[in-house]
Amino acid sequence: MVGPFLWMLLTSFKTLGEATQVPPIIFPKVFQWKNYADATVTLPFFTFYWNTIITTVAKVLGQMILCSIAAYAFARIEFPGRNVLFVFCLSVLMVPSQVYLLPQFLLIRDLGWLNSLEALIVPGLFSAFGTFLLRQFFLSLPKELEESAKLDGCNHIQIYFHIMLPLIKPGLIALAIFTALWSWNDLMWPLIVNSSPEKMTLSAGLASLQGQNMTHYPILMAGALLAILPMIVLFMFLQKQFVEGISLTGSK
Repeated sequence: MVGPFLWMLLTSFKTLGEATQVPPIIFPKVFQWKNYADATVTLPFFTFYWNTIITTVAKVLGQMILCSIAAYAFARIEFPGRNVLFVFCLSVLMVPSQVYLLPQFLLIRDLGWLNSLEALIVPGLFSAFGTFLLRQFFLSLPKELEESAKLDGCNHIQIYFHIMLPLIKPGLIALAIFTALWSWNDLMWPLIVNSSPEKMTLSAGLASLQGQNMTHYPILMAGALLAILPMIVLFMFLQKQFVEGISLTGSK
């Protein structure tokens, strides 16, 4: 698993000749630190970074709020057709994402959001997976907590904010990490709705370095390493909560 990352790291310090040499060489003769500077000059790298950070933060906050509200309703509120609606929600997971790319694109076009950050953010504010994940956590909480709160005069909004939400913190952190990873690495959708460099994300911007007459692999690897570095740091700091959130998902 670590091998491709090490190869990417070593390639980012090579010259173009060393990167394309056959048979391949593992270590560069002289470490080419300028590849990282060239990566930030060849493309508006910091603009890509800013766009990616904005879209990722917005999607994470949106999913934590909207998915937790929907999950609480499906798990703790009795209303007619609850199970049917939840099945419809889960059915989205059974459809390949490529199927609804065209209708989603037409909606964004009709709203006039092409080449904008709204086109990247709004479709990712809610997910069926996030709803399912948090619903499992809400189902694991004892009903006595909810009954005691109702006896004290709390309504569903107060129970949700003050009692239930703090108790599913591991699930919220796991969802935040999942959403951040998906948003940070998303490639197909940003390439479809945004063609302007000012509104591109890191993944779409790095893809533009390929397909030319000669791909400069060291610069591409340097840019890729800079792109994934925040996610590696995020996982290193939150790996305990990430594992805890996944391991508790199916428990009731």
